Amino acid sequence: MPAEFDVAVIGAGAAGLAAGRTLQAAGARFVVLEAASRTGGRAYTDIETFGRPWDMGCHWLHAARTNPFVPIADALGFTYRATSTPLVRHLWQAGSWVDADQIAAAQEAVDDAFEGVRAAGAAGQDIAASAAVPLDGPWGRLARHWLSLMTASPPERISARDFAAYVDTDANWPVLEGYGALVRAHGANVPVTLDCPVSRIDWSGAGVRLETPRGDVRARAVIVTVPVAVIAEGRLAFTPDLPPPMAESFAGLTQGIAEKVAIAFDRDVFGFTERTGVTVLGEDPVSFQILPGHPPLAVGHMGGDFAAARLADGPGALEDAMLDALKSAFGTSIAAHVTTRQATGWAADPFIGGAYSSALPGRAHLRANLLQMVGERIHFAGEAARVDDFSTCHGAHLSGVAAARRALDLRVAA
Repeated sequence: MPAEFDVAVIGAGAAGLAAGRTLQAAGARFVVLEAASRTGGRAYTDIETFGRPWDMGCHWLHAARTNPFVPIADALGFTYRATSTPLVRHLWQAGSWVDADQIAAAQEAVDDAFEGVRAAGAAGQDIAASAAVPLDGPWGRLARHWLSLMTASPPERISARDFAAYVDTDANWPVLEGYGALVRAHGANVPVTLDCPVSRIDWSGAGVRLETPRGDVRARAVIVTVPVAVIAEGRLAFTPDLPPPMAESFAGLTQGIAEKVAIAFDRDVFGFTERTGVTVLGEDPVSFQILPGHPPLAVGHMGGDFAAARLADGPGALEDAMLDALKSAFGTSIAAHVTTRQATGWAADPFIGGAYSSALPGRAHLRANLLQMVGERIHFAGEAARVDDFSTCHGAHLSGVAAARRALDLRVAA
């Protein structure tokens, strides 16, 4: 490797790969250092477990009509399902399937909760989502479930102002071959040094010095794309310490918990002929994507305190809870047809530390700090470093491009 790079990039998720592509196109001397043994970060498509792709991380092309990964998918031959579906499509509650009129009422209640939180945030109220809207009534638990899934945090830890800043659309399309596979394919030509965690960034002198198990790496500037929890919990340190406003940002933008479990069956036990959303509103609210095919899969989603409680119960508890939810809705006999189960483990992954960022109440303003440079040589990128498309893969991608351009502009200026 060169004695010194123009730019070092820490992390090879969507943001790091986008930064690498931008630097590569500009002819910069750069290096991308990834702690894990694979690229993609929270964009991860597993193909081996079931013999068909399933996204353990991001899966939906959010804001698809403006999402840069849509034309990227088209160029690379990836396909997506360009249809919009309601959050509440099939609902099981209290021992039976909910009828069409009740589903409409449930969807209205969830929509009203979302709109109430957005209205409070748009009015400048940086309060907890739970303080912005009532979460009682017949569908309060369902609204809490969906708020938790959307932010990975319970409503008491969701900033209404941050929630309102996110620009949502009804165009959220699944990538059929896997979003993680798409991200990796787009960044396939970016050279990445794997299994190379950075433990410290020393910016006390000129440029930066990065401490790694393979020796120090020096560069004029660094783009840091690691999840916020990695910095908040001290797994990536800085010498000298980050300025207080920046350090506060990493503490105030928590990642929360959102985990999935995929369950494969040896035959169709559901009766759906197309990808179908099902929510089981029991003790553990779970939303499933039922995926026909070979093998049939049920991919369960659980977030916030609901997921945290099951993880606290120990290994296998999350998988058991998901299967129990399916059995309550489709009958206990389906358990005999289960072949394989696989759970994600984002909260326990030391290189990730959780799901995606959500500002705590009173902390919505902190995202803007991550758009600022530190010492004219430290740049931050990743899904948290966006003000209106945070928590998304395309937001991470765009942040990586923007950070690389800032670093290149400084190189030209120098």
